Amino acid sequence: MTGVHPDQLDDQQLMKELESIHRTRHDTLLHGSSEALRTHNERMAQLEGEYLRRHPRRPVVSGRTREGARDRGPGPS
Repeated sequence: MTGVHPDQLDDQQLMKELESIHRTRHDTLLHGSSEALRTHNERMAQLEGEYLRRHPRRPVVSGRTREGARDRGPGPS
């Protein structure tokens, strides 16, 4: 594993790590080696899993659910 184990990060550190990994995601997908993308995927899953473990009742915006998306109707053609 690369980096500090997510359960050892405080909330502020965890959010900083999540922001960083999400910011670098697109570039890693487009230009990273297979190994870099695999490592990125693993780290992102660890960090996001820890966030979800700590915040199981996080607020969910209705528009970000399947039902909410269906309520919006079809997107632009």
